Amino acid sequence: MTETTTLQVDLGSRSYPIHIGPGLLDQPRLITDHLPARRVMVVTNETVAPHYLDRVLASLDGREAHSVVLPDGERFKSLETAMRVYDALIEHRFDRGSAIVALGGGVIGDLAGFVAATWQRGVRYLQVPTTLLAQVDSSVGGKTAVNHPGGKNMIGAFHQPRCVIADMDTLDTLPDRELRAGLAEVIKYGLIRDADFLTWLEANMPALLGRDKAALAEAVERSCRHKAAVVAEDELEAGQRALLNLGHTFGHAIETHTGYGAWLHGEAVAAGMVMAGWMSMRQGWLREADFHRLEAILSAAGLPVAPPAMESERFRELMAVDKKVQDGRLRLVLLRALGDAVVTDAFDPVALEATLDHYCGSPE
Repeated sequence: MTETTTLQVDLGSRSYPIHIGPGLLDQPRLITDHLPARRVMVVTNETVAPHYLDRVLASLDGREAHSVVLPDGERFKSLETAMRVYDALIEHRFDRGSAIVALGGGVIGDLAGFVAATWQRGVRYLQVPTTLLAQVDSSVGGKTAVNHPGGKNMIGAFHQPRCVIADMDTLDTLPDRELRAGLAEVIKYGLIRDADFLTWLEANMPALLGRDKAALAEAVERSCRHKAAVVAEDELEAGQRALLNLGHTFGHAIETHTGYGAWLHGEAVAAGMVMAGWMSMRQGWLREADFHRLEAILSAAGLPVAPPAMESERFRELMAVDKKVQDGRLRLVLLRALGDAVVTDAFDPVALEATLDHYCGSPE
């Protein structure tokens, strides 16, 4: 891949581009053209900073640029860690005309975006995702949040970035486990709305795991096209955008139970998608052969296809505080077929109980 692809998230006056390609961090205008601010705070973590922080700061030459380097890990996606960014903004007297750059994976993107949404009631920010999961999902769409000990992403806001810069070269430094976790979100798009993409992923999984540049670039572009289209249709997740949460209600319960970071987000979502698929089959919607196909592609990506050992009652408790609970009713994303998902609270409760009974107690 030698060229840059630019997609658009169409939200009227708040529309913004997604740039996908190699060497984008060496094109300063991609950042500066979207941040007309004199003061810029770059938020990153201790893993990403040694690789890319200096290059981003160099692109901000002529601006007053500062940085905050946070510890790495899902367990640091908290109000306490966000306070470190607020402290830096106070220290350097950042006002409402200032801006923030989120340089890192999903944790940094969500946390820095949350700070941008809440600092003086909202300042501009830009996403520079450096993991596959962040490039294909969390950096696009304006969902920002930090975790609460009782539930993932429970404290947050919708706040759209001014631009997303997905430099494919940053995946060169991504650990294999993180790459596999990102593939869970890529596979999700095929499961919920693009059966042809799912077929492509099955055929190209060895290339993706082998870090073939062309295959990864196509996976990122196709995923971002889906995400941009869904966000444009339903920015605030009032309807169809909830389809993007396939496996997430089960997955968030796994993350909360195991302690944030023990399971990567994509790993938990993978197990959650298998549980959602099994429940869809139990409901009589998804064909057994298609369920096994779902399980097989996740397994081929090196992802878990069962949750860790957990009491079924604990699973129920954690699912009950999920953000998709409305008026006391749990909504789940289930599959009518591969490529055809639905958000519903009208599922058979016996199917949910059967799913928890089937999977709870699985070995870690």
